[in-house]
Amino acid sequence: MKIGNRSIGPNEPPLVIAEIGINHGGDLAVAKNMVDLIASSGCECVKHQTHIIEDEMTEEAKSIFPPNANKSIWDVMKECSLRLDEEKELKKYAEKLGLIWISTPFSRKAVDFLDDIDVPAFKIGSGEADNLPLINHIAKKGKPIIMSTGMQSIQSLKKSVEILENSGVEYALLECTNLYPSPPEIVSLKGIEELKGAFPKALVGFSDHSIGPEIALASIALGACIVERHFTDTRYRTGPDISCSMDPAELRLMIDRSVEIHKALKNPKQRTTPEEDVYKFARASVVADKDMAAGHIITEKDIWVRRPGSGEIPGYKYNDVIGKKLRLEVKKNHQLKWSNFH
Repeated sequence: MKIGNRSIGPNEPPLVIAEIGINHGGDLAVAKNMVDLIASSGCECVKHQTHIIEDEMTEEAKSIFPPNANKSIWDVMKECSLRLDEEKELKKYAEKLGLIWISTPFSRKAVDFLDDIDVPAFKIGSGEADNLPLINHIAKKGKPIIMSTGMQSIQSLKKSVEILENSGVEYALLECTNLYPSPPEIVSLKGIEELKGAFPKALVGFSDHSIGPEIALASIALGACIVERHFTDTRYRTGPDISCSMDPAELRLMIDRSVEIHKALKNPKQRTTPEEDVYKFARASVVADKDMAAGHIITEKDIWVRRPGSGEIPGYKYNDVIGKKLRLEVKKNHQLKWSNFH
C-alpha cells in the first residue's frame, strides 16, 4: 500500500497517524499549531475530520447526545468543524511542512470535497464501517482507503470489505474500540490477528482510544502496519476526544518506540555478533573440579562448569568429557582442553 510517497506494509516502519479530528474546536489557528507540533514530533501523517453537517445528519441528531459530550452530536460537530475553505488551507499548510494530510468524510459531499482537493487517501471511521453506500462512493474515487472497524464483527465487515476488494483500491483495516477513552477490559489486541486471518488481502493496523501509548505500541508487536491515535497540543483543552489524545511528548515517544519495535520484530532468534564478547564471560567452560593425575579417567564427579566462557570446552560439551583419559596432570579449576585427553 502506498499513500503519497510513503510505502506501508510489514516490511516498512509502521505509519503513525496523529488525528487532530475536532480537537481544535473549530479554530483554524489552533489546528495549525497542532499541525506544527505534529511535524516537529517527527510524525509523517496528520488526519482531520470533514463534517458538512447538513449532508451528514438529519434533524434527529439534535436530540442525540454522545456519551462523551454534554451536548447533541449535531451541536458538537457544528461547533468543532472547520469551514471548507479553512480545511483546504489546513491541508496546504500541513503538506508545506512535509506531512501527509488525510481526512475522514462523513457524507457524500465531504467525500467529493476531499477528492476535489486531491487527498492522497481516505479514512473511513468505525461509525461508517457498515455504511455500504458511503463506502461504495468513496471506493469509486480509486484512492487508498484506511477503514477502522470498531463496533463491528468479522461477519459484519464482510460486505464492506467486498466493496473495497471489488473496487481494486489498496486498503487497510484498523482494529478499534469506540469508547472515549477505552479501558483495556474492552480493547481487543486479538482483533489484529482475527482481521489478518479473515481478510488476508488487507493491511492491518490499530486505531487506539485508550489512555497512554502502551496498547498502541503493543499492537505494533503484533504486526500493526498503521497506528492511529488522537492528538492535542495540550490535555487542558476540552472536547470529547481530549481524554484519549496524545500530547507532543507522547507522540514523540510513539514515533521512536514504534521504529524500535519494528526493527526488533524482524530479527531471528540467534546470537548476534555484538553479543560475542558478552558470551565469552557469560557462559561457562568445563573445568577440573579437583586435582587429577595423568591417566585418570574422567567421571561426572571430576569436572564442573564455571565462568568465564573463555575455555576451549564450553559447558554444553560437559557430557562429552566424561569417560576421557587425561594425558597429563591437571589442577582444580583448570580450564580443560581437548588436547588434555588421549
